Amino acid sequence: MRKSLRSSVHKRVDAVVLGASAGGIEALYTLLHDLPATWCLPMAVVLHLPEEHESHLAEIFAQRLPIPVREATDKMPLAGGSLYFAPPGYHLSIERERTFSLSCEPPVLFSRPSIDVMMGSAADAYGPALAGFLLTGANYDGAQGLHRIHLAGGLTAVQEPKEAQISTMPQAAIARHDPDYVLPLRELRELLLQLEAAHEL
Repeated sequence: MRKSLRSSVHKRVDAVVLGASAGGIEALYTLLHDLPATWCLPMAVVLHLPEEHESHLAEIFAQRLPIPVREATDKMPLAGGSLYFAPPGYHLSIERERTFSLSCEPPVLFSRPSIDVMMGSAADAYGPALAGFLLTGANYDGAQGLHRIHLAGGLTAVQEPKEAQISTMPQAAIARHDPDYVLPLRELRELLLQLEAAHEL
C-alpha cells in the first residue's frame, strides 16, 4: 500500500540510489539542495548523459552541497555521507562488498550507464537496507531496477509524474510495481531527510 509522509519514516536504510534522465539535473538540485553537512548516508546517482561528453556533474554538485561529491571509479568503496555520480559511457554496479564496479557491457534500454543495472546490483548488495528514488525521465530505464529493490525488501520512491518535467520514467515505474511513495520533489526531499534521521537512531 502506498504511503504518505504524515508520520515519520522509521525504516533504516544504509544507502540511497537515485536515477533520472531528461530534467534530472534540475530535479536533483531540488531534492538535494542544502543537505546538512552532517549527512551520513552514501548516495549513488545514474543520470543519463551522452557517452561522448565529459561529465562535470560531480564538480557542479560539489559547489552546491556541503558533502563530498565524486565521480565513481572502479573498486571505489561507498563512503557514508558522500554523493557519487556514474561516469558517462560505463555501467555502474555496486558489489556485495559495497564497492563500485564499472563495465562496458552493451547499453540497456539505449542507456549506458543504466539505472536498472545500478539499482539491481545495489538491491543485491544492500537488500532491505536500500532506498531507491526514480525521478523525471524520457524512457523506461529504472522501472525494472526499482522493482528489484522492492522485491529485495527495500524502500521505493518515485517522483509524482504530474510534476516531472518528463513523466515517462516515473509512469513506467508505477506501472511495473506499486512504489512505497509517489511524491512531488519537495516531499521526496522530506522523505530523504527522514531516512537519514532514522539511520542515525
